[in-house]
Formats: sequence, C-alpha cells, structure tokens
Amino acid sequence: MYEHRNQPLISRAEFFKRLAQHAGSALLLLGGSLVLGIVGYHVTEHISWIDSLLNASMLLGGMGPVTELHTTAGKLFASFYALYSGIVFLVVAGLIFAPAFHRFLHHFHLEMDEPDAENTNPDTPNRVESS
Repeated sequence: MYEHRNQPLISRAEFFKRLAQHAGSALLLLGGSLVLGIVGYHVTEHISWIDSLLNASMLLGGMGPVTELHTTAGKLFASFYALYSGIVFLVVAGLIFAPAFHRFLHHFHLEMDEPDAENTNPDTPNRVESS
C-alpha cells in the first residue's frame, strides 16, 4: 500500500490523494458505525430515530448515552456498542494519521541514507560513530 523505504517519496499531490482516500475510509467506517448504533438503539430501546441518533453519536464520540435505558436488550446493546465504539475510535485515528506518520518516517529514513561528503561510496550505508 505504501512505498518501500528504498523508493522515493511520493509527490505531494499523490500524498494528498492518499490522505483523502484514508479520510474517506474513515468517514465510511464512522457512517456505518453510526447507522449500526441508530438502528440498534431504535430496535432495542424503542426510542425515536432522533434520540437513537443522539445516543449513537454520543457513544461513538466517547461521551456516553443520553437517554436512560430501560430494557435489558438496550443495556446489552449499549454496552457492546460502547466497546465497539472505542475500537472504531482507535481505527479511525490510525486511518487518518497513518499516511502522515509514514511520510514522516519515510522522509527521515531517506535523510539517514543519503551519503555524506566523507563517504563517497553510495553502496556503503552511513554510520554515526558514537564517542
């Protein structure tokens, strides 16, 4: 998916395209998770669609449910949805930050591999001598 450490950095345009693809994937995951939560609250707690949206959004955002839960099914759903939401939060953060983090590490690695003035042999890696 990403370029290998021996390959050059991709252009800025390609990098922004990659960022947009990752953001789109994150939005799809968030949207699907939100729909799952809305339907789950509506079916298990028999609350209105707008209240279901509010509860699902709050849990997905890490705040917690707003409406008091009355049914056992609703409480079980909310507990599992809360655990699921925590995982989704981590995955979305990873999706959004991975391209930038990879580019940073790749750029740093390329700078480390550039031959310096003392080392004229490009096949020999640079070594930093410790004193």
